[in-house]
Amino acid sequence: MFDINFYMDVFELKKQLMNGELKRKDKDSLFEEMEKLRNKKSVIYNIETTNACNMKCEMCPRTTMMTRPIVTMDMDTFKKVIDQIEPFPDILLKKWEDFVARNYHIPKNDMSENHFFLYVIPKVLVLHGYGDPLLDKYMPTRIKLLSKRNIPSYFSCNPVNINIEKSVEMFENGLDYIKYSIESVDDIRHKEVRGKASDFTGSYEKILYLLEIKRKYQYKTTVIVTMLNLAKPWQEQEFEKLTKAFENMDVYVYLKSQDQQWYWHEKRGTKSIHWLEFCQFPWSSMTIKSNGESVECVEDYNNEIVLGDAKKESLYEIWNGEKYRRFRQDHFDLTPGIKCTERCDMTLIGNLL
Repeated sequence: MFDINFYMDVFELKKQLMNGELKRKDKDSLFEEMEKLRNKKSVIYNIETTNACNMKCEMCPRTTMMTRPIVTMDMDTFKKVIDQIEPFPDILLKKWEDFVARNYHIPKNDMSENHFFLYVIPKVLVLHGYGDPLLDKYMPTRIKLLSKRNIPSYFSCNPVNINIEKSVEMFENGLDYIKYSIESVDDIRHKEVRGKASDFTGSYEKILYLLEIKRKYQYKTTVIVTMLNLAKPWQEQEFEKLTKAFENMDVYVYLKSQDQQWYWHEKRGTKSIHWLEFCQFPWSSMTIKSNGESVECVEDYNNEIVLGDAKKESLYEIWNGEKYRRFRQDHFDLTPGIKCTERCDMTLIGNLL
């Protein structure tokens, strides 16, 4: 989830900033204007329930750079966090969807990375970070708790880790969206990208079986299949094959731009709207990591910018605390020495002033 009210309220100001029309505006007054538009009640983008993963993905800094301990979030902390979350009412989501169609020109029935970000992500609690949620033994229970709170749930995972029994339990417990990451229809190429533990053949068979169960019992879970656009010479052909493999099935398939392109020391480009706009995470949402720490966004693989501890503080206290205010100011000041200014592809608001 992210604060859709903030996105709508800041939209005109954002256009002016992106068009270079506010460069002479007083920075302090603009900061305070952004603070007024920010909801004082926090919105949680994602809870990383575990940072355990058995993949060795070439495009992920977790593979070579993550040094924090492997932790699965305890249920008490998870309950404490979700008890402070409220889903958006349907009337507000309808207003948001009208706003998206009108300003981003993406229809509600589209199927693309920008459709997914603008129509799905705003209403769901994301349950992944730098780990595979399928390795979290508590995931079916977490889904059930969210369903009781009417909080839509979603996570991305590696289909080779599918456990049929647990997956069916998650479907039964009301999982809203599940995304399976597939990089090739060829097992050798898949292992080259995501490591020896991955494959396509076995994963594909498991997904087909779950789709049949979903159809038989009419589970509401939306199954998504995504390939990352890594600019491989065979990429376009492989995506066509992947699309063909799921043709005429009840599956949402799309090609996703690669995040974290700084990790490759080259810019391959992106078609993702939220990576083309300036970073709004400091004003629109929070991330809670598996150890309970609150960090600035899902991309902080090593918990380098810790803004609070959800085990000890309320989300309101963290979101409105001095550390978060300083962090928002860092985006204006382009403060050196932090991940946001040195290891992130997103434009900071200070770059536009």
